[in-house]
Amino acid sequence: TITAITIFVLYNPAFGQETKPSIESLNWIAGCWEQNDAVKKRFGSEQWMKPAGGSMIGMSRTVRNGKTSGFEFLRIVQDDTGIHYISKPSENKEETSFKLIKFSVSEVVFENSTHDFPQRIIYKLDKTNLFARIEGTNNGKAMGIDFPMTRAKCD
Repeated sequence: TITAITIFVLYNPAFGQETKPSIESLNWIAGCWEQNDAVKKRFGSEQWMKPAGGSMIGMSRTVRNGKTSGFEFLRIVQDDTGIHYISKPSENKEETSFKLIKFSVSEVVFENSTHDFPQRIIYKLDKTNLFARIEGTNNGKAMGIDFPMTRAKCD
C-alpha cells in the first residue's frame, strides 16, 4: 500500500532537491544600494551585477565631506570549492577571499578566520533594505560594523 510518506516523497517537488547554494541563489544582492549618514557627512554606495558566468561583480564607494574616502572592488565567485566573496579595498594591494559558510534565502555569511579584520562578512535582505555587516576580532577585541542600505536607482 502507498503511505502518506511515500506520496509526500514522490509528489513534493522540494523533497530530495539539493539545498546547496549556487551563485544564482544570491541574485537578491544584485542591484544598487545606498547608505546616507547626514550627521557624519558620509555617503556610501554599493552596486552588484546579477549572477552570470559563475560570478557576481560589485563595487563600493564611501564619500565623506564631499570627497571619496575609499572604494572597493568586489566579486562573488563559484568554483569547485564553493562560493567565495573576494574583496580588494582601495588601501590593500592584494585581494582577500572569504568562503561562504552560511546560506539562506535572505542571508549569507562569508568567513576567513585567518584574515586580520574582518573575519566575517554578512549580507541580509529585509524587504527593500540590505544590511551588510563586517565582524571579527581586531587587536584582540570583538568588533562589528553595520552598513544598513536601501535599494537605490542604478544610474
